[in-house]
Amino acid sequence: MSGTPGRVGVVFVSHSSKIAEGLVELAAQMAQHTTLVAAGGTDDGGIGTSFDKVGQAIAEADSGAGVAVLCDLGSAILTAETALDFLDDDVRDRVRIVDAPLVEGGVAAAVAAESGASLAEVVAAGRSAAGGRTESDGGASGGSAAGAAASGDAQTGHSRTVTIVNRDGLHARPAAEFVKLAGTFDVKVTVNGKDAKSLLGIMALGLTKGAPVEVASADPAGREAVDALADLIETGFGEA
Repeated sequence: MSGTPGRVGVVFVSHSSKIAEGLVELAAQMAQHTTLVAAGGTDDGGIGTSFDKVGQAIAEADSGAGVAVLCDLGSAILTAETALDFLDDDVRDRVRIVDAPLVEGGVAAAVAAESGASLAEVVAAGRSAAGGRTESDGGASGGSAAGAAASGDAQTGHSRTVTIVNRDGLHARPAAEFVKLAGTFDVKVTVNGKDAKSLLGIMALGLTKGAPVEVASADPAGREAVDALADLIETGFGEA
């Protein structure tokens, strides 16, 4: 058993070794403490997938907390499924193939794993990349929560409006930091109507420097979370 103790590992399966390795490099910018493993290409370095590489990647990523496997094309999924068939029962029970776009889903899954999320939560984060607007990434439920707090309908709620100060706006790295901090609170918080715990939802807002951001919660216990997240935005996420 390898992997980072206590964290779900993420495996990227691609027909191209360069794509798989590039995705690990990309996701590592936002999930530095999570075990991310590339399983790309064939055993001889060609284009395709390798049963052995996938099996070895799962073993490397597995710390006991679970492994999320993301694939690029249909035959990669078949290779991953075959690899799972040859795992011991106890290992197979904690490995999931995630039905999600490889890039967006992989990054979302990696960020969720970095925050200490469970395997089910990591899988859900990855799948959120495929489903568009959902309750968890800023659908009607998220919007109504923000609206209630902002309009005063929920008098016990709390909201703050702050401004993006980062030169490059709310790009991937600060967005990941924001989501990780949001994940430390049990209450629901929204960012311009999007769930603060949804990386893809927040990045989809396209927030640039100078953009106003409303951080809100209708939960009576949400003040601490709102203030912490608003303060993070105001301080520029530690970027110069």
